[in-house]
Order: sequence, then C-alpha cells, then structure tokens
Amino acid sequence: MSDTQAGAPKKAKAKSAAKKADPTKKAGSKPNALQQPLKPSAELSEVVGAGPLPRGEVVSKVWEYIKANNLQNPDNRREILADDKLRKVFGKDKVTMFEMNKHLAQHLK
Repeated sequence: MSDTQAGAPKKAKAKSAAKKADPTKKAGSKPNALQQPLKPSAELSEVVGAGPLPRGEVVSKVWEYIKANNLQNPDNRREILADDKLRKVFGKDKVTMFEMNKHLAQHLK
C-alpha cells in the first residue's frame, strides 16, 4: 500500500467530520426566533408547564395535549375543540390548527 492510499481514509474522515459540524451555528450567534426561550402566560403554563420554552417546543407540547385529550374534531381534524384549559388560551370553543399559533403567540413573552 502506498502513502497516498493510506492517507486517503484519514482525509475522508476529516471531511465527513467537517460535514457533521452544524453550519448554521456560528461563534457568538443568537438563536433564531423559534429557538428563543419564552415564558408562557399563567393560562398557557397549565398546558405546557411554567418554565421558559422555545416557541417550537410550546407548539409541540400543545399538540401532545390536544392528542392526549382527544380534542381534534373527528369530522374535521383541522379543528381543535377547546377544553377548559385551552379555552382560556384560545378565547373561544374551537379554533383551526392554522389559528392556533396566533393565539399561542399572545401567551408567550
């Protein structure tokens, strides 16, 4: 085996390790809006918990709550039928999944 053949796997490993590094993370960069931890209101914290959470995680936890409590309209799965806790967040008895984020944004600081 020649020196160039023996060195090839090492270079390939170095390149693959460089590819695995997250190119979106830069030294000193701020997290984007979806990654910024936000404090939920008292009403929303009953559903997702009291600690600061990124917006994406809040949406995921609300969906977990909706599915765990079977709150999707069986005739139209895009509609969410609010229980007492979600009614405090949404301000009405049912919302579409597209409206949900608008209502959640009002409860995040």
